[in-house]
Amino acid sequence: MAVFVALGAFLMTLFGGWVAQRVTDRRHLVLGLAGGLMLGVVGLELLPEALEAAGDEVFGVPQALLLFVGGFLVAHLVERLLAVRRAAHGASEGRVPQVGLTAAGAMVGHSLMDGIAIGAAFQVGEGMGTTVALAVVTHDFADGFNTYTLTSLYGNARRKALAMLFADAVAPVAGAASTVLFTLPGEFLGSYLGFFGGALLYLAAAEILPEAHHEHPARSTLLCTVSGVAFIWLMVGLVS
Repeated sequence: MAVFVALGAFLMTLFGGWVAQRVTDRRHLVLGLAGGLMLGVVGLELLPEALEAAGDEVFGVPQALLLFVGGFLVAHLVERLLAVRRAAHGASEGRVPQVGLTAAGAMVGHSLMDGIAIGAAFQVGEGMGTTVALAVVTHDFADGFNTYTLTSLYGNARRKALAMLFADAVAPVAGAASTVLFTLPGEFLGSYLGFFGGALLYLAAAEILPEAHHEHPARSTLLCTVSGVAFIWLMVGLVS
């Protein structure tokens, strides 16, 4: 049952990536929407789930928040190191393709955890499994949209962006199928979500949104960003 439900996430992820490809002539609007979706996913979904699942404190601070900050810093450090390495080899300044692939790889990892969450929820009960599956499927549009956008934004070829999109679509199905073999501890899942949320926020705030407003600082771009956040808020409200 869990694997069958995860097929919905597979289709929704591909649909999100298809939409990202079709609106290339409005790139600034795409990036504005992607930034809003990423901000909404982090602030309204990932971080609350992380705090609930990994709520233990470390020296007065919730573990999930420490990992959230750590994920932000690691994303910044990785980008800087790759940029320095690129400059050392005489490459021109610009976006580093490996950063896009790394970010998309993190999205795939997140989708794999989504699938595991679906399978674990169905182990608890059908009602719990249905609720979690609905939450995953509704936000997988944003996952597919962001995976394709992140990969292509950093200068990767279209075939690589499509490959990462397909991997992101397959990941929840694989994650759901894997739960017949093991159960993931809730604290580990919460820690991962906190770390991933910090990295995703860095990409949205430091890369995606500045790029969206660089050449087209229009109100329509800002509206797309706000709409992305509002969409995630709506999805969270509908499935809660």
